[in-house]
Amino acid sequence: MGTAFDPGGHARYTRVAIALHWTIAVLVIVNLTIGLLHDTLLRGALPLHKSIGILVLLLSLVRLLWRLTHRPPPLPATVQRWEKGLAHAVHWLLYALMILIPLSGWIFTSASPKRHPLDFFGLFPWPMFPVTQDKDVSHMVAERHEQLAWLMIALILLHVGAALKHRFVDRDRTLDRMLPGAESA
Repeated sequence: MGTAFDPGGHARYTRVAIALHWTIAVLVIVNLTIGLLHDTLLRGALPLHKSIGILVLLLSLVRLLWRLTHRPPPLPATVQRWEKGLAHAVHWLLYALMILIPLSGWIFTSASPKRHPLDFFGLFPWPMFPVTQDKDVSHMVAERHEQLAWLMIALILLHVGAALKHRFVDRDRTLDRMLPGAESA
């Protein structure tokens, strides 16, 4: 269930999974960049950072639900057992971080004694997370938010590196399973 085939007969992710993957990937990379540079090069971008974070949280919950109800295509038989295990672990850690990072941002913003109203891209107000406003709590959760972001960067680099290894070293069809453009369900 949930696996499609390209014209060459290779198993691929569904169009929905591919669209969610690449949309979330772009949003996460943009948001990590804003998060890292908002104090220097991107002053004033924090409201955008927060809105993108909320969007990543929502889309990631949809992506997780889709993943739990649609089996991913099998990896090529040439992929080593340890690589399959590592890929599985990295994917689930990425899912966790796509939810935990925005959630921690929402919590530390809500706990801040100097909190400013949240809005979703200026379209409507977003509720504060139901926590007490406390400077120490806000600071602690903000530190975890940043640590999780650095872990996300490391996992993204590992994920991209593995995809490129499969494409250019192993020369297998692993990356093709998630590339947009081919026929899929």
